[in-house]
Amino acid sequence: MTQILNAVGDGKADDTKVVQEALDKRGLVVFESGKTYLCSSLIIHSDTTLYFEPGAILKASGDIKSYIHPAEIDNDENRRVGTPVTRKPAFVFLYALGERNISFEGSGTISGNCDAFLTRVTRYHRDSEVYPRPTTVYFENCKNLKFTGLTFKDAPFWTIHTAGCDNVLIDGITIDNPLDAANSDGIDPDHSRNVRIVNSSISSADDCICLKNSSGNNEYHNTRDVIISNCHLMSTSAALKIGTEGVADFENVLVENCIIESSNRGISIQIRDSGCVRNVHFKNILIETRRFSHEWWGTAEPIAITCYDRDEGSDVGSVENVSFENIRARGENGVLLAGKAGKIRDITFRNVDISLVKHSKWETEGHDIRPKYDEPSFLGGKVGVLDAENVENLILDGFTHTVSDYGNFDRENPVRFKNVTVHKGN
Repeated sequence: MTQILNAVGDGKADDTKVVQEALDKRGLVVFESGKTYLCSSLIIHSDTTLYFEPGAILKASGDIKSYIHPAEIDNDENRRVGTPVTRKPAFVFLYALGERNISFEGSGTISGNCDAFLTRVTRYHRDSEVYPRPTTVYFENCKNLKFTGLTFKDAPFWTIHTAGCDNVLIDGITIDNPLDAANSDGIDPDHSRNVRIVNSSISSADDCICLKNSSGNNEYHNTRDVIISNCHLMSTSAALKIGTEGVADFENVLVENCIIESSNRGISIQIRDSGCVRNVHFKNILIETRRFSHEWWGTAEPIAITCYDRDEGSDVGSVENVSFENIRARGENGVLLAGKAGKIRDITFRNVDISLVKHSKWETEGHDIRPKYDEPSFLGGKVGVLDAENVENLILDGFTHTVSDYGNFDRENPVRFKNVTVHKGN
């Protein structure tokens, strides 16, 4: 069944009832070109395709009281160091639970309307007292999901969050979130498997693509079997991240043929909970980093692997069998590998080149190790090409570097090891 929406579509009238009635009938639902559909939360059912004609816009309501409310808002009692998302989303715009065979197709736009939920904190940072704010797309325990061709923009919190999902294809989409909007992650596969994110362009504050295993969805399988390929990413935090929510293991991840531009951190494996990371491989990636203001995690590290306890009740998991091959990085900091003793092992750098070049107005300083309860947020001092501490079996096979004359760089001792076993290739 094909349904052409008979809605006002002027961006002012509330079209929720008309759109939801069409979605309840399932089949193909067409959002017409030139119309802006203003809606509150919508529930998506199995065997439904949402097709957006060019210029069609689905815009989220600014009335948070009208949203689907799966979980409670976080409070001081359940917040932990680093304010991880410990429950299911508090508010959701597009929602599916236990459904199958859902597609978002076409070339229109889905807007999360972040301006309705955020206030200016500094010139470089917008936030709010409500945490977490509405997630634009939250699909839980769903199978066979497809997102192709569309533009997602202005998310007030995470943009696409799949939790406990299986067989997810994200192909050829654009995510364009403001670079000052806190928590506006692009794509967050959470306890999800068989995930493919390909041919997409993502610009966002906080992380562009972030694999998670949140405690709020720990009844589902762990995140595994993920392919990320041919993507262009730009972030005021990390372009590609695993963590920090990680109460279960991450396994079998391949990231290849991507470009990371102007990001506060390139690739980050940031483990603070009990989950472990195994069999993760990055290859053929160009990375450019730069500093942003201190509200955003990272100090322009192109690659950062850290394993620390989140708080006194934590026993952090480990990171092992991770490789970086054919990586070219240029920016304002070097590689960081650091954690509790015995937690990071079998890390390989093969044909990796790091160039330290100063090009932002922000200071060049050490490394950012947030969140970590028993140390300061920043490690100060001069910036090196590679800082490693407590790493077992670090393999350097074709690791090269250059350091520019301008900037707070350690030119005399650019590679610095503490409690590291190193094996060098040819």
